[in-house]
Amino acid sequence: MTSPDLFNNHVAIQWCPGCPNFGILTAVKKALAGLGLKPHDVCLVSGIGQAAKLPHYLQCHFFNGLHGRAIPAALGIHAANPQLTTLVTTGEGDCYGEGGNHLLHAFRRNPHITVIVHNNEIYALTKGQGSPTTPAGEIRSLHVQGVEASPLNMLAVAVAHRCPFVARGFALDPDALTTLIMEAVQWPGLALVEVIQPCITWGRHPLDWYRERVRPIPQTHDPTDQEAALSLLLKEENRFMVGCFYKNDTRTLFGARFRQRFGDATLALSAFPSPERTLELLQEFRPAPCT
Repeated sequence: MTSPDLFNNHVAIQWCPGCPNFGILTAVKKALAGLGLKPHDVCLVSGIGQAAKLPHYLQCHFFNGLHGRAIPAALGIHAANPQLTTLVTTGEGDCYGEGGNHLLHAFRRNPHITVIVHNNEIYALTKGQGSPTTPAGEIRSLHVQGVEASPLNMLAVAVAHRCPFVARGFALDPDALTTLIMEAVQWPGLALVEVIQPCITWGRHPLDWYRERVRPIPQTHDPTDQEAALSLLLKEENRFMVGCFYKNDTRTLFGARFRQRFGDATLALSAFPSPERTLELLQEFRPAPCT
């Protein structure tokens, strides 16, 4: 185990004072330290938004990309250097809205990365517009008569596509969130951890409103049971339930076939193949001559 202080830097934090994002930042540092990782072992990837600022506030490798495009960047980083522990930190607007298609295809590909989604049910950086998870009927800055569309239940979508690790945490309980993130990082394959992250500036409820509603998954729940996980997630009254809903360690990892063929060499540190080897590889893609 290393010290969370190893991940401290001196960048001024731009979140609102008292924002629950501070709890997520604390949990990420404690989780990485608890896993014995050091700053050079980790790469954090983000897009745009308040959640996407989190990598700026840790001492480690990071890539801050375009709105909604964190996952493909993380996929490339993981493919080039699987020795790095790669995490995505993003908001539900960035990941479920602009980047929703990338998340869906990540379910298919199953890279060994961890995606942490700050879900405050609004676009907080741009003054509280409705997001993909805003409850129907809620009045927002651009929805003066209430949001008409139904909220997206991405955790249920993840379980339906057998995402290997699907969980939800609470930003105001950083100790429990630390444990979830540690398990997510260690689990083989794609891990999706959604975090209930109330917005103290544009949100409609005080923090105690969330504390009163957050509750743990029943101890009798079997996280290896896909149908049971879906049953929990599809009930509206369980939208504030926290814990691990689903685990599956039988999926083939992204890049496994490549590594079986070429070994575990880190592409980011490997030399370019020789011209002869390049021609051999290209030959595989040439169609057989017509007869």
